[in-house]
Amino acid sequence: MSNSAPEDEITIPPKSKRLRHENEEDKLSDLPDCVILHILSFLNAKEVVRTCILSKRLNNFWKRSPNLVLHSTDFTTFKSFTKFVSKILSLRDGSIALQALDFERVGSIEPHLLKRIVNYAFSHNVQRLGISVKGDICHILPCISSCRTLTSLKLSVSPKGRHNYGRTLFPKSLDLPALTSLHLGNFAFCASDKGLTEPFSAFNKLNSLVIDNCTVKDAQILCISSETLVNLTMRNHSSDLYKIELSAPSLCTFAFTGTPYQKLCGSNLSSVKQVNIDAEMLSNYTEPPLVLLSWLLEFANIKSLTVSASTLQVLSLIPDLLKDKLTSLCNLKSLKVQLKPLSYGLSMTLRTAKLQKEVKAGSEPSSPIPDGIVDFLIQNSPSAEVDIIDCSRFGGSFDYLPPFPVSSIFPQFLQPSSRESVVDDLRQRIQQLEQAVLQVQQYIQLAHEEISREREEMSAIQGHMSMLSKTLAALKRQMQTMGLWQ
Repeated sequence: MSNSAPEDEITIPPKSKRLRHENEEDKLSDLPDCVILHILSFLNAKEVVRTCILSKRLNNFWKRSPNLVLHSTDFTTFKSFTKFVSKILSLRDGSIALQALDFERVGSIEPHLLKRIVNYAFSHNVQRLGISVKGDICHILPCISSCRTLTSLKLSVSPKGRHNYGRTLFPKSLDLPALTSLHLGNFAFCASDKGLTEPFSAFNKLNSLVIDNCTVKDAQILCISSETLVNLTMRNHSSDLYKIELSAPSLCTFAFTGTPYQKLCGSNLSSVKQVNIDAEMLSNYTEPPLVLLSWLLEFANIKSLTVSASTLQVLSLIPDLLKDKLTSLCNLKSLKVQLKPLSYGLSMTLRTAKLQKEVKAGSEPSSPIPDGIVDFLIQNSPSAEVDIIDCSRFGGSFDYLPPFPVSSIFPQFLQPSSRESVVDDLRQRIQQLEQAVLQVQQYIQLAHEEISREREEMSAIQGHMSMLSKTLAALKRQMQTMGLWQ
C-alpha cells in the first residue's frame, strides 16, 4: 500500500493554482508543530488529510494528528468511507498516542471494521472514544471494558431495521477507572438479584452522565448512584414506567428532554442548583405525566429553572394544578421559558383536552404559555427573574395550513383505555385506526380524481389553443398571398 495520503477522497487543485500559492508567503508553515496540531484537532479526518496540499511542511502532518473524527456523512458512498478509514488506520503514525476517536456510521456497519477501529483506538491508549453506529456492538464491549486510559466514552447504538426498537444490553461490569464522562444511547440496563439495576456505581470518577433513550430490563428501579457526578442529562421518548433513584450528593445540573413518565426520587439532592426540562407527550398516551410535578418537589433548592413552553402545557394538564400550594422552589432566582413549536403528540393531546371541555375542535391553545402557570412556579420566589426566550425555528411559515381534523376522524382512539383486557382494547383501537386509514385513502382518491379532471381540462384547453394558433397562422399566410395582410 502506498504511503501517500488517501487521495481518492481529496480534491487536488490545478497546477496553476498550486504554483501561484507556492509563490505566496507561507505563514502557516512558520507555526510551531504544537499549534498546527491543535488547529488540526478541530477538523474531521477528511479535512485533516486535505491540509497536506497546503504546503510541503504539512505533507505528513495528518499522520500525526492526535484526534480522529470519522463520520460517514462526510463521504458520498459507504465504499469510499470504508476505504478512507482503512487507509487512515494503516498510514497513521503508530508512535503517536490517540487522544480522541469519534466514529459515526449512518447505517449498518461490518463487525470486522468496527472491531478493527476499536482495537486500533485501544492499542494507541485512546482517552476519549465515541461510537455511533447501527447494529450489534456486543463483540466490541469486552474490548471497551478493559481500557484503563479511557476518560470519556460515548456509545450510541441504533437497532437494525426500520421499525426495530430493541436496545443493546449494557454490561453489568465495566473496568474503566479513569472514566469521567459517559454518554449512552439505546441501552437496556439489566436487573441484579435485588430487582434493581445500578450500572454506574463502579465509576468512581464519573463527572458527567448522559442517558439517551435507555430503559431497564427485568427491573423496576434504575439507581444512579455516584459521589462525584456533577451533570446528569436524560432523554426519553417512551412511556416505559419505572422508578429512578438518585443518590448524587455532588449533582449540580439536571436536564431532561422527552416524555416524563418515570417516577424520580432521590437523597442528597440539595446540591442541585440548575434544572432544565423540555417535556413532551405521546400522541396515543392521553394521561398527563403527573410525576412531572413531583420532580419539581424533589429539586427543592434549585436556583435556576429552564422549561420549554411544552413543559408548561404538560403541567397545565394536571387536574386542579393551580389550586395546589407548591412546597418547593423557594430559592429560585431565575425562571426561563423557551418558546418553540409544539410536537405532534402534545398538540393532539391538547386538542383532545379542549374537546373534552367542549371548546371548539381543532383550535390551538390561545397562548403558548398557559394562564397562571408561571405565577404558580414562582409563588414561593416572587422576586425571581422571568425570561421568555423565543426559540421557534419555523416562525409563522406554516400558519396557513389548516389543522388536520384527527379528533373528528377517530375521537375514541384518543381516549385513555378503560378496559381490563389490553388485547381487546388494542384490537378495537386497531379497527378504529383501520377505519381512519380508509377514510383518508378515500379523501386522497377524491383529490387524485379532482386533479385528473383539472389536468384533462388543461390538456383540452392547450389543444384548442394549438388549433387556434395553427388556424390563425394559416389565415395570415393566405391573406399575405392575396396581398391583404402586411
